[in-house]
Amino acid sequence: ACRTSAHSHMSITSGQTHPRYVIVSPVKDEERYVEMTLQSVVGQTVQPVLWVIVDDGSKDGTAGIVGRYAATNTFIHFVSNPHAGMRQTGSAVIRAFNYGFREISAAEYDFIVKLDCDLSFEKDYFERLLQRFVVEKELGIASGVYWEQDKTGIWKEIAMPSYHAAGACKVIRRQCFEEIGGFVTAAGWDTVDEIRAMARGWKTTHFQDLRMKHHKREGSGMGLVRTGVMHGEIYYLTGGDKLFFALKVLHRMTAKPIILGGLALMWGYVRSLLGGRQPLVTAVESKLYRARLRERMHAQARAVITRN
Repeated sequence: ACRTSAHSHMSITSGQTHPRYVIVSPVKDEERYVEMTLQSVVGQTVQPVLWVIVDDGSKDGTAGIVGRYAATNTFIHFVSNPHAGMRQTGSAVIRAFNYGFREISAAEYDFIVKLDCDLSFEKDYFERLLQRFVVEKELGIASGVYWEQDKTGIWKEIAMPSYHAAGACKVIRRQCFEEIGGFVTAAGWDTVDEIRAMARGWKTTHFQDLRMKHHKREGSGMGLVRTGVMHGEIYYLTGGDKLFFALKVLHRMTAKPIILGGLALMWGYVRSLLGGRQPLVTAVESKLYRARLRERMHAQARAVITRN
């Protein structure tokens, strides 16, 4: 599919030094980490036009911490999601994001950032990342890489596929965001957006020289087994390649929790299949995604052969 360019919001072509960006941050019970994120954004060499932080029903001191920063930084807009805690289908984090996104309708911007409030990064993180978008006109979605501490306290990079941008801090060109219809309100939103973007001719990726520290390890909120089940469901809903999935399950069997992690992944997929759940992508988008997964599989096989 070819990407169309009916309109463009890239004001930087008219001589503007820096692209304009807005941030939307869903936040819930992040009193341990939120100040690190607040300090990181407030200290940026290129600050956002607007940063909407959406409290999604926090029960701890998060609101008080954010409120202090909002009082002294005019670009921070702190709101509470009135629907927090209600039983609704789909991803709670994206419902909160969408609530916050409505708050930026009057702002002028070129890029949208979905940012979690358990991260910290260097003061020029967004300036450097946005310059990549200026140079690469086809770049639709991108991020840096995130690092997490292992159990010994050592910071390590979390590996991602070449086409993937970290959902915890994802930058999207406004035109790309509009063409893909925003984020789907479901688990797997941060894979669906990339599949839809690639199907429309956009490039999606991450840059290893741009680092962020993720202070809350993935899966710590809902547990590794439930996270594995969710990833199995996502794989089904995004129409992934079956052979690649089988290899993924086998690989997960060898990681902690041993055996259980692989079974959880497989159960998530099978449960979705037996339940007849509707995929989140079209047949064309699914075909493109499977091709990307096969490319990864072949690249990994070549790497193993080369090492041996």
